[in-house]
Amino acid sequence: MARPMRVMHWLALLLLCAAYLQGGLNKLLDFGSAVGEMQHFGLQPAAPLAILVIAGELGAAAMILSGRLRWLGAAWLALFTVAASFIANRYWEMAGMQRLAAANSFYEHLGLAGGFLLVAWHDLIAKSGKGGVWHAEPA
Repeated sequence: MARPMRVMHWLALLLLCAAYLQGGLNKLLDFGSAVGEMQHFGLQPAAPLAILVIAGELGAAAMILSGRLRWLGAAWLALFTVAASFIANRYWEMAGMQRLAAANSFYEHLGLAGGFLLVAWHDLIAKSGKGGVWHAEPA
């Protein structure tokens, strides 16, 4: 891959991971708030779960950006994003503007998870030596 394409590829991955880098770092720097967030959503035990979330967000983003087990980091963030969206954006239990905002966030996060699945798929295809950059063999 030519250098400008590599830079653009890495920048795209950085932008895809930006929320997880920011969220993981904020939780790490303000662990009390991270624990409070877990408690807010009824997740127990809050402190160990906060540690797992921080490690997952930062670790998976590092895997994606470094290229080491990129597919695994991307698959993890896809799964995490869908699970977190079901926990934090329960729009079906809301009404009015709150429902609209939560529904928008829920479906935006599904799109983000889809982007991570594409990264995982692309990485696995590239490592297999089969198919082009965006083309898998027909089923």
